[in-house]
Amino acid sequence: MKNWSLLLISIFFFSCQQKENKKASTESTTSVVQQEKKQENEQIGDTIAMSFKNEENVFAAEGRLDSLNSKIYVKFNSGDLGKLNAQIVPDQGKGNIRFNQIIFPDKTSDGPFGMDLKIPLQQKGTHILVIGHSLMADNPYYGKFKVQLNIQKE
Repeated sequence: MKNWSLLLISIFFFSCQQKENKKASTESTTSVVQQEKKQENEQIGDTIAMSFKNEENVFAAEGRLDSLNSKIYVKFNSGDLGKLNAQIVPDQGKGNIRFNQIIFPDKTSDGPFGMDLKIPLQQKGTHILVIGHSLMADNPYYGKFKVQLNIQKE
């Protein structure tokens, strides 16, 4: 009887140890996948942090306007002075979507603009672009869009 109970206890502990090893290997696989995914600029809530440039040396991201997030804030850091060329490309071709405002590092702002934005960057630091629909027009835009930022150094 004692031998059977010892055998059952040892089998129980051995099976628990195998489950922990499987769980550890699954966690390491998901961390590798997350590291590969971090090379993209993603929308989190109502903010897109532009941290990575693509092969063409352009900041690019996909965003989404919906009833909860009627304004999207695109943050990017400009370490050099230059000219900003930005554009919004809606998935549906055209729509009531635009750059509402740009907020400079010293908290001054300018705007509104259209779907294309060309403006000199005269300050170094974090800039914020506010994307939304025009309140002066009908039919607010809801859906996916792409935003691209190209900073040409002077």
